[in-house]
Amino acid sequence: MSLLTKSGGFLGPIATVLGYVMSGIFAILVAINIPNIGLAIILFTIVIYMLMFPLTYRQQKFSRMTPLMNPELNAIRDKYKGKQDQVSMQRMNEETQMVYAKYGVNPAGSCVQLVIQMLILFPLYRVIMNVPAYVSQVKDVFTSLAGQLLTTSGAEEYLKEIATSIQATTITKSFTENTIIDTLYKFRPANWTGLAEQFPELGSVISSTQKTIGGMNNFLGLDIANTPMNIVREHASVWLVIAAILVPVLAAFTQWISVKLSMAGNPQPEGSDQMAGTMKTMNNVMPLMSAFFCLTLPVGMGIYWIMSAVVRTVQTWFINKHLEKVDMTELLKKNMEKNKKKMEKKGGVTASQITQNAAINTKNIENRPQTRLERAKKLTKEVGNISDEAVQKKKDYRPGSLAEKANMVSQYNESHRKK
Repeated sequence: MSLLTKSGGFLGPIATVLGYVMSGIFAILVAINIPNIGLAIILFTIVIYMLMFPLTYRQQKFSRMTPLMNPELNAIRDKYKGKQDQVSMQRMNEETQMVYAKYGVNPAGSCVQLVIQMLILFPLYRVIMNVPAYVSQVKDVFTSLAGQLLTTSGAEEYLKEIATSIQATTITKSFTENTIIDTLYKFRPANWTGLAEQFPELGSVISSTQKTIGGMNNFLGLDIANTPMNIVREHASVWLVIAAILVPVLAAFTQWISVKLSMAGNPQPEGSDQMAGTMKTMNNVMPLMSAFFCLTLPVGMGIYWIMSAVVRTVQTWFINKHLEKVDMTELLKKNMEKNKKKMEKKGGVTASQITQNAAINTKNIENRPQTRLERAKKLTKEVGNISDEAVQKKKDYRPGSLAEKANMVSQYNESHRKK
């Protein structure tokens, strides 16, 4: 894994941007004499989620609109139930999209926030694992020691020997200042002690470097570059073990609270028992997954995970309070009007076409064109009614009367006209 050679691939540019944000925040903390990476992660999380607030608001609005749209969406599904041909599926999709257009919502909008979170999470993992690559102030802490180790006899063999155990594999491929910094950033207390014993002539710079980076990485007694699992394995003090275990526990708990609050006030649609069951399972499993990840990843990732859930919870609470005061009917009208103008501006569909095509409800669907079987049943019923009426009329005339004979003549003429 490379440290000062930044992450590549399509996530590389995102990691670089996040690194600039992190570096800027850390520079401010350095200016006010609080050079702490854990605090920088907390402030970074708040900044990122404030920028994502519009997406969060749209997601919550979509959830509130869903119960209003469901009767029409369910009617469309019932209309095309059992029809798997391409034409029917295409028409069902078109009518469904028209309903979304009518209500002025984008069904993909609820997934955008999750995608963005993933696009942030993975590059952020690279930034937190390789802070010196993205935060120059942290890199500068190691520069002096790395430069001296680069020219010290026996340093290369010693560092390469312990590189595998601390997962600093870049130094095994090349021995440069950058790979030395990669290795030193992953050092644990025992590694620093061993380095000072191995190279006593560098004792003062080793001690200074350890103290400075230790202060930057220390958050409530925990080393943010270490994992909770490693802290527990290292048999540290009882309080450090408790603090390390609290990281995954708080990650799971805060995410569970966030999910519960986001679902509050958004009732599940009727007839969606299977979907509701799936959502419930996911809501219970995801916090457990968060606990596992935060147990095995660096404490810095756990801090981000916890803070992101806390910020989402606060945002969701305020959004729910705001939407409770909003007239959903009025909001619906505004969304519809906004979407109509958007569609007209694109030149695809006029406002009248959207309204006409989106007026899909149960009543419209019940008035669909009749099938051949339905027409045959209706014709049979009508013939039966006519026959019953003729029999009834025949009963109304006295046998042998003049009225009966006149009626017989009328029926004869009527039948010949139809022929």
